[in-house]
Amino acid sequence: MNTGSKSKTNPEPLLLGRSDVAALLTMPDCIVAVESAFRLYGEGKTAKPGVLGVHTEGGGFHIKAGIQRSGDRSYFVAKVNGNFPGNPAAHQLPTIQGILVLADASNGTPLAIMDSVEITNQRTGAATGIAARYLARKNSTCALICGCGVQAKTQLQALQAVLPLTKVFAYSTDYFQAQAFANAMTMDLKLEVEPVADFRSVIARCDVCVTCTPAQKWFLGKDDVPEGMFIAAVGADNEHKQEIQPELMAKAKVVTDITDQCAVMGDLHHAIAAGKCQKENVHAELGELVAGKKPGRTSPQEITIFDSTGMALQDVAAAIGVYEAALVRGGVRTFPLA
Repeated sequence: MNTGSKSKTNPEPLLLGRSDVAALLTMPDCIVAVESAFRLYGEGKTAKPGVLGVHTEGGGFHIKAGIQRSGDRSYFVAKVNGNFPGNPAAHQLPTIQGILVLADASNGTPLAIMDSVEITNQRTGAATGIAARYLARKNSTCALICGCGVQAKTQLQALQAVLPLTKVFAYSTDYFQAQAFANAMTMDLKLEVEPVADFRSVIARCDVCVTCTPAQKWFLGKDDVPEGMFIAAVGADNEHKQEIQPELMAKAKVVTDITDQCAVMGDLHHAIAAGKCQKENVHAELGELVAGKKPGRTSPQEITIFDSTGMALQDVAAAIGVYEAALVRGGVRTFPLA
């Protein structure tokens, strides 16, 4: 293999593994990139991204694609992720695996192939951080993380980047997983993170709650949530997953990443199916808040929910950042397609 060149004339595509992506993409940079993508979308300056889901035994695949301009160049990204919840126990493999293809949107030239897992993790966390800026109380100091898998770390990193957190509770149906997560995050993020066996025992003390689980039936209900809480509902990324009670969705101010997408695969989907909400009840898409078209939180008392199903433009923005940083750094592997 060759090392990367900065030539703009038919360059050989870059080949970036997960460690490369992790070295090139920081959470603060990812938040900036993803917020810009939401702003462009909210201003109507980018095309609506596409998503395709394909189910198979034990899991499934989803394909997300979109186009975004950066400087004087337009980029196309397609991400293919496999999601198999039984992988860790049955095969000692990650739940989510995949690749991302980046191309020049003006002429179709492939520019990079990169591992998608780190991008998926960071851009999902970044979206929560951006939503928290608009929907959480500014003085939020205490958070509850429900679900202590891979996604939990980036969720917490993003919240710490935008809120003055001093205390975090970690809950998992596997208490030992919550304990391991709490120990690791206390050390890595220099935050006080405490594992709990029952999230209902501490939720009244919290300003923010993130649900990032594979649950297929809701566990967070309207009677659990204190006045003024911001909830990031992250786990329901297909129509079979559900974390939030439909009655809670109906009670709260709901903001989506993409309303049409949430209506078929997010917690909004289940609230609509239960007859508790309609798409018209959604307050806004996150891009509308970032673009200043609609307000975020308007009172300390209101309960706000961000229904996060994953927008392809998040992947596009993060991938562009990785690619452009790789060109600057140089020394990256390339491979010929001819």
